[in-house]
Amino acid sequence: MAAAVAAAPGALGSLHAGCARLVAACSARLCPGLRLPRSLAGRRVGPAIWAQGWVPAAGGPAPKRGYSSEMKTEDELRVRHLEEENRGIVVLGINRAYGKNALSKNLIKMLSKAVDALKSDKKVRTIIIRSEVPGIFCAGADLKERAKMSSSEVGPFVSKIRAVINDIANLPVPTIAAIDGLALGGGLELALACDIRVAASSAKMGLVETKLAIIPGGGGTQRLPRAIGMSLAKELIFSARVLDGQEAKAVGLISHVLEQNQEGDAAYRKALDLAREFLPQGPVAMRVAKLAINQGMEVDLVTGLAIEEACYAQTIPTKDRLEGLLAFKEKRPPRYKGE
Repeated sequence: MAAAVAAAPGALGSLHAGCARLVAACSARLCPGLRLPRSLAGRRVGPAIWAQGWVPAAGGPAPKRGYSSEMKTEDELRVRHLEEENRGIVVLGINRAYGKNALSKNLIKMLSKAVDALKSDKKVRTIIIRSEVPGIFCAGADLKERAKMSSSEVGPFVSKIRAVINDIANLPVPTIAAIDGLALGGGLELALACDIRVAASSAKMGLVETKLAIIPGGGGTQRLPRAIGMSLAKELIFSARVLDGQEAKAVGLISHVLEQNQEGDAAYRKALDLAREFLPQGPVAMRVAKLAINQGMEVDLVTGLAIEEACYAQTIPTKDRLEGLLAFKEKRPPRYKGE
């Protein structure tokens, strides 16, 4: 089929041939040694599907979090690798109280650095993004900083925010946004890039950019419709409406809503509970399951099933699959190593 489209005359044939080459080239990036089945080779797949730079790799009260290490190069973002029964969970804590956790140049730089380190860390199993500032998740762009930028500076900076949020969306392990407070504009876009969102009922969420005569620029116009549907997403963006936790749950923007506790971290505790549920599962399986879902949602069902076939094939030769079968036979918990 690839040869046939390559031979097709004119610009259309060239375009189809380019798509075929793109599929073949990018299939090798899905997982080490991955080869797409012949049913997918040469099939037309949107460039957005393959533009994601995947890098394959193998709750409780606050006093019991078991933190073992912390990146203190900048206090605006705290990266904590949990230990003991939570080993494998990493918490990104935004801590910019004086700016309501707004996305400043420095915070974006710190997020980019942290994500670059985490995406290739084989020990990471789940990532939670939360705020360490009570009542605030992220208030969006730092408007005070933005007001000092020239018109020529705004576009490139927004592009950098979009790129970092895309990097978060493309992390190969499950990501959870714990929304215990205000998440507006870029703050909600940051949460939308996560696989799962949980929020306190008192949290406030919305894409409010049209109030400032701009539009969401960190992926909101694309991810919100995919999360809740096109018509409702348009309504929320056009009106700049802000939802509370219960309303967000009703429209499907978040997966879980909880009454806020005295510590102000109900969503974070729920996120920890979910992350703990993920820990016992096979690490390779988790990565390729996320990949199959993300890629498959962007294509037709037939192509999606072919992507699933290719991803499933990556689990067959793993040691973890054999360990799972042996553990089942021996009636014991499996001991997966991500191999």
